[in-house]
Amino acid sequence: MLNGMKPQVLITDKLDEAGIEILKNSAEVDYRPGLPADELKQIIKNYDALLVRSQTQVTKEVIEAASKLKIVGRAGVGVDNIDVEAATEKGIIVVNSPDGNTIAAAEHTLALMFSLCRQIPVADLSCKAHKWERSKFMGTELSGHTLGVIGLGKIGQRVAKVAYAAGMKILAYDPFISKEKAEDMGYRKVELEEIFRMSDFITLHVPKTKETLNMINKTTIATMKDGVRIVNCARGGLINETDLADAIKSGKVAGAAIDVFDKEPCESSPLHDCGDKVILTPHLGASTSQAQLNVALDVAEQIRDVLKGGVARAAVNLPGLKPELVAQIKHYLGLAEIMGSFLGQITDGAIRAIEIEALGKLADKNIEGLKLAILKGILGVSLDGVTFVNAPLLATERNIKVSEIKSEDSGAYIDKLRIKLVSTESTHVIAGTVLQGNIPAIIQIDDYPLIFRPERHSIVTFHKDQPGVVAQVSKILWDKQVNISGMNLGRTKDSASAVMVINVDGTVPDEAIANIAAIKGIDRARYTELKGKL
Repeated sequence: MLNGMKPQVLITDKLDEAGIEILKNSAEVDYRPGLPADELKQIIKNYDALLVRSQTQVTKEVIEAASKLKIVGRAGVGVDNIDVEAATEKGIIVVNSPDGNTIAAAEHTLALMFSLCRQIPVADLSCKAHKWERSKFMGTELSGHTLGVIGLGKIGQRVAKVAYAAGMKILAYDPFISKEKAEDMGYRKVELEEIFRMSDFITLHVPKTKETLNMINKTTIATMKDGVRIVNCARGGLINETDLADAIKSGKVAGAAIDVFDKEPCESSPLHDCGDKVILTPHLGASTSQAQLNVALDVAEQIRDVLKGGVARAAVNLPGLKPELVAQIKHYLGLAEIMGSFLGQITDGAIRAIEIEALGKLADKNIEGLKLAILKGILGVSLDGVTFVNAPLLATERNIKVSEIKSEDSGAYIDKLRIKLVSTESTHVIAGTVLQGNIPAIIQIDDYPLIFRPERHSIVTFHKDQPGVVAQVSKILWDKQVNISGMNLGRTKDSASAVMVINVDGTVPDEAIANIAAIKGIDRARYTELKGKL
């Protein structure tokens, strides 16, 4: 620092002492866990770095009040409590510790599975009550049974590895993992319906998205084996707690072990009334001394390195690109991520290839940042914790081929960005541009030319170009009280088929999408929800 002054670091949540010591060697550390929000906004202007966990809310107001801040570190995985967009706009690096909790979460999943099989919690209570009820606690062995692993990320892989070693047969579902990669790990990759139908045990390791929300519900439970057991240490909201409780009481589900809940702290859930057939823990997946030490060390080291002029290894925004390169494409960065997310949400199947094409004047620019934004948008549809930094690695791990093309021919536009997404089930193309006034626009979907500004909530239909389709769709949305804010239509030259994008003011119920998809002449209907700055 100038004049030999050490950088100033503020820590506002409880942190392992080892992490604090790392920072003290190169900075002045102000350790103030529990600092009130109003006071944080007042004093943040004095600090070069801020380290938090999950309690401190690093809002846009806090970011705007920071005049010296270079980096915000989150000692943990999620960054939901940090306004990453506001930090990025101000050039502040945001880092986390994406792998620090992996072992802890996997081991807690396995502990719950073993406890569920052998009824350990209730047997413990019985014994402590001076009872000897051996015959009451007849267990079941994991060996020889089939475990369905939903999500083969690092935690899911570790759970599967230990379960396999314990003699379990492993079925795996992950749309981003190829069949070959799963087989290399010793597991059989199947579709989600087969997981439900064939598994004796099911464990969840996926993020909470609109696709995974309530993925375990009365409909999917009905397709499962009688006596199935379910474990969830991933995210609350993946399981409809009322439906699971009903299935446990009816005997359809033999038992469940749940660490995460739809609403936390969980003070009232239907699962509380299921007695000995459920094990409930208060979100303990990452609660080990080793995990807390790991995340503290990881983030403290990254803050230290950045303050010394180095690079963060787990940044969630764009520190790896030089400012002058970002400036050349900054108007396309937001559009690139939005296009990727939109494309990912209208494409079914496992992704096999992504082709990125820069056209017109955009072809003269370094588009590495656009590639990162596109990958983040596409992969973020189904994966949790995708960042600009880890997106290429995640694509490589899933054998997704990423290629770039540049051409001076951009048609009627000065410059244009086009993406082709190839999956196991289909191929889709999307193109976009930035109009005068820095207005982002999508100008092509597949072979259909159209122009619209992407909005937060949209419905996309692929249908035959025939009378009555628009009216029927509008009627369904009217019945569900979904307000239409805009409608755009594109069709092929022979007018045989069309695509329609309907922007709406809020979330669209699944039933409405199903009803739209059932209209005669409509081939597919999708609801898309875009996040970030539009």
